Amino acid sequence: MAYDATEGGRPAEEFFTPGTASFTEFLAAHRPGLLPTRSPLPAGVRTAPGTAPHGTTVLALAYRDGVLIAGDRRATMGNLIAQRDLEKVHPADDHTAVAFAGTVGLALDMVRLYQVELTHFEKIEGTPMSLSAKATRLSGMLRQNLGQAMQGLAVVPLLAGYADGRGRIFGFDVAGGTYEKTGFHAEGSGAPYARGALKKLYRPGMTRREAALAALQALWDAADDDAATGGPDIGRRIFPVVAVITEDGFDRLPEAETADLSREMTEQRRTRPDGPNAGLRAASRT
Repeated sequence: MAYDATEGGRPAEEFFTPGTASFTEFLAAHRPGLLPTRSPLPAGVRTAPGTAPHGTTVLALAYRDGVLIAGDRRATMGNLIAQRDLEKVHPADDHTAVAFAGTVGLALDMVRLYQVELTHFEKIEGTPMSLSAKATRLSGMLRQNLGQAMQGLAVVPLLAGYADGRGRIFGFDVAGGTYEKTGFHAEGSGAPYARGALKKLYRPGMTRREAALAALQALWDAADDDAATGGPDIGRRIFPVVAVITEDGFDRLPEAETADLSREMTEQRRTRPDGPNAGLRAASRT
């Protein structure tokens, strides 16, 4: 942000003008060029496929103590692997996390701006934003990016948080539509395969370990059918990012734990390449 040189480095007048609790709206009013959602392309121009790295599959599922959110590590650029260890899961605040699929550069800028947005609101208002309001704010940022999305630079986030004694999950579309999901959800190119895996593996009341294994199984199934999704890379020691959000806040699973769970799952896949069968529900056995 600019400073007024005539005042000996004193911040410009807009910093002292009462206004909104939204940092994004503050930037839009005073420094719109700093917004990642500004359009970098002339009207009518569309990016060629494969010219910008894209992140792929992320997912979330509610479990006994809260909500788990996970993502693979691969970014692709056309038919090339652009990065093997991309971080797609990020804490937004103490009890909220956001993961993304889509154009990597825009997504990372949007995540950083979203983190500042939530912190700014809490400092101005003296209280954290509600989880539903956090979803609404994120949808507004996506709506500002609609022009770029129509030019091939789309970002599709996944929001997970802990509120009202339970984990909640929100999905979005590129136009900013917001949809609260029940149980689980996935976004990205491998999402149809990940959701298919979770349909057979998910059940309410799972433990953290059970939820983590289900998420890793779903990411494996996504990587098995979607070339843009990366599975666990045992040789390079690159494993999916898995984090949980509970009453105690955001907690990323240690790398050693994720590695052990990934190796356990890999060994299971040697004897059952298509993954575990769906567990029978009690009601179906009676």
